Amino acid sequence: MQRIRLRYTKRGRLRFTSHRDFQRAFERALRRAGVPMAYSAGFTPHPKVSYANAAPTGTGSEAEYLEIALTEARDPDRLRDLLDESLPAGLDIVDAVEARTSGLSDRLTASVWELRLDGVDPADARRAAEAFGAAGTVEVQRRTKNGVRTFDARAAVASLECLETHGSPTDRPSDRPCAILRLVVRHVTPAVRPDDVLSGLRAVADLAPPVPAAVTRLAQGLFDEETGTVTDPLAPDREATATEPKTAATTAAATAPVLEGSA
Repeated sequence: MQRIRLRYTKRGRLRFTSHRDFQRAFERALRRAGVPMAYSAGFTPHPKVSYANAAPTGTGSEAEYLEIALTEARDPDRLRDLLDESLPAGLDIVDAVEARTSGLSDRLTASVWELRLDGVDPADARRAAEAFGAAGTVEVQRRTKNGVRTFDARAAVASLECLETHGSPTDRPSDRPCAILRLVVRHVTPAVRPDDVLSGLRAVADLAPPVPAAVTRLAQGLFDEETGTVTDPLAPDREATATEPKTAATTAAATAPVLEGSA
């Protein structure tokens, strides 16, 4: 059994798709591309797809990850191209590697988020970010299925800064004042989401954007405590592929055809 790890995006209007919507679209793409999927056992077999730490509905992302299991070896780059062609624009497969190491989910320990705050003066956002960073704790509340929960949103935030507005990759341009925040958030329990950080900014500095923020995940991976950066979680698989000698399965993956099928 071959395992392939994929990085995909949620861009533009497709950021409003739920995780379940994406699952359905991706399984249709697998059928269209004729991917030789491995299936689970039991009365209701389903394709072996493992999703890792999906972004909340309504947020864009440049760094979503999943892993699929195949019954026949395939070349990751060719597979990526076929799946990307089978998905709607905005749900894009941008990277694929053969899984040569274990624990992809264990390497997703932090995310880099960008928050575009239309109608907010950058100077006000910068002061709010500084106040948030200087606070020891920032308690916020979130409504859950078990009621309202109070927790500290500050401890999970490794960095928070206000950027210049030009050159942003987000997709909501505007002539109005606009502040862009970049933050690195550790994946902790309970999870601290970008909207929790916005609630914290409101609590410590009374920062309240007049319209909902446009939120985009730019990266997720292993958090480097020394540099404060988030590393590429697929890099260990690439390094292992580059150093390992070619096997018969690898040769077959490079030459075996991947036929397009019908949904």
